[in-house]
Amino acid sequence: MAWKNSGAMQICRFLLLAILFLPRGMTSSVLTVNGKTENYTLDTERGLQESLTCAVENHTREEELLWYREEDKVDLKSGNKINSSSVCVTSISEDDNGVSFTCRLERDETVSISVMLNVTFPPLLSGDDFQTVSEGNDVNLVCNVKSNPQAQMMWYKDSNVLTLEKDYHQIQQTSESFQLSITKVRISDNGTYSCIASSSLKTETKDFLLIVKEKPVAVPTEAIIAACVVVFLTLCFGLVARRKRIMKLCIKHEEPNRGTSL
Repeated sequence: MAWKNSGAMQICRFLLLAILFLPRGMTSSVLTVNGKTENYTLDTERGLQESLTCAVENHTREEELLWYREEDKVDLKSGNKINSSSVCVTSISEDDNGVSFTCRLERDETVSISVMLNVTFPPLLSGDDFQTVSEGNDVNLVCNVKSNPQAQMMWYKDSNVLTLEKDYHQIQQTSESFQLSITKVRISDNGTYSCIASSSLKTETKDFLLIVKEKPVAVPTEAIIAACVVVFLTLCFGLVARRKRIMKLCIKHEEPNRGTSL
């Protein structure tokens, strides 16, 4: 029994010495942001301000911290780097949606923790206010949209839901645009087209004025040139045909004048 106790004591002493003399680089420092130990998503809203505080847990020495916004390093003041560091995201906008902030150990950047911003905002619509197109040509009405949560999109024409015709209307939608394409527009396509985006936060509308001009009448240039040539040649032939008669008349007018002068 004494032998077993002696063996256990030796093992304990060995483990204690191993821990005491363990290289500092092998100690497991843990990073937290706002008390969380794992990567997480922070829900926020446009116009708000958020503070992110990174701290080192289980450290045996002073640790310098680094902050990154995506891949860009954030400039920190000298007193905001050791063991604890904070960054403040002010005037949050829709452009901050999906952006990640990452805190890292300066001596070992593989030790890190990230926070991704989930910015909620109502639909934001933009695009060309009006377009002019000639009858028979194709036209695209592009409604640029940003929204979080994603909005439900609809096209209206002159305040009524647009009735889509197969092979005439086409709709293409991406995360950032809602496009209406019309093939070979007609005069009846004149009007105001409304891009309507509806989300749980708000419904927004963007109007597009489409002006369809009548198809210009094609002028038969070749026919006009040919007609001019025909008229010109006819005049020429007519002058040639009457040349002798004109010459005789001129001679008759000259002879009386000669007699008078004698």
